[in-house]
Amino acid sequence: MVRLIVRERESIQDAVRRFRKLVERSGIKKEMRRREYYEKPSEIRRRARLRAERRSRRTRLPV
Repeated sequence: MVRLIVRERESIQDAVRRFRKLVERSGIKKEMRRREYYEKPSEIRRRARLRAERRSRRTRLPV
């Protein structure tokens, strides 16, 4: 849970900007996007496998 204490003499715009940064850093937005639609477990495994293949392909290529 993100908690923001508004500082003395801080404008609302500044507080909202700090809040957005806190939410972004905490990963809440990413989690919300991920949970926006139901994803079957097989699709989750498939995406993880493809990500691992791309990662291994990148490490194998000589630079």
